[in-house]
Amino acid sequence: MTFEATYLGSNGWLIKFNKNNLIIDPWLKGDLIFPPGEWFFKGSLNQEISINKDVDIILLTQGLPDHCHIPTLEMFRKDIPIICPKSASGILEKIGFSSIKVLKPREKIHQFNLSFEASAGAPVPQIENGYIVRDDQDNSFYIEPHGYLDENLEKQNLDAVITPTKNLELPLVGSFVKGADVIPKLISKFNPKFILSSTVGGDAKYSGFLNNFISVQEYKEKLNCNLIDLESMQSIMI
Repeated sequence: MTFEATYLGSNGWLIKFNKNNLIIDPWLKGDLIFPPGEWFFKGSLNQEISINKDVDIILLTQGLPDHCHIPTLEMFRKDIPIICPKSASGILEKIGFSSIKVLKPREKIHQFNLSFEASAGAPVPQIENGYIVRDDQDNSFYIEPHGYLDENLEKQNLDAVITPTKNLELPLVGSFVKGADVIPKLISKFNPKFILSSTVGGDAKYSGFLNNFISVQEYKEKLNCNLIDLESMQSIMI
């Protein structure tokens, strides 16, 4: 066994390593609302998501509401270790978490038997985080939820890449999620055994002004790798 990846929908993942369970960008209950309010953008889960495994670490890639979701985070014990970018730290402090580690791109930390290396992620507008995560048996994955690859990362072999595989576009703005664009770069950089499709998926409904203008662009080229598109709460052994 290397690790088990369970898709929670939207940006969320539960990764079960041999010794520890890691949850990433969870949205498990309540609505997802972007400022200035639900008239602008609102996401609603069809049903709350229940996690039947103990969670040892929370990993957040961004401080935006679809990654740092306050109603979900309030469900966890306040002394759980959290690794996050600076944009999320103030939110977590207000909730009352006491074990927050802020990582900047290129910084690393060891927590339990896992190592985390932060990379430069999406500029929304500040630079957020991607991560390379490894356990003590060198099982590994990379995750970044908007399709932005840090070119300064070393070329290396990883077991899996968790990434959007589609572009999300807005008129005038262009692609704000660049999953279709980044796939060839990720394959070249990491030679992954699996690509796990993320960000655009899950059991939720979206509404609001912004949602009316979002369009989706698929990746159309043939891939020479295992691209896995999981439904919400489906798992795969990597």
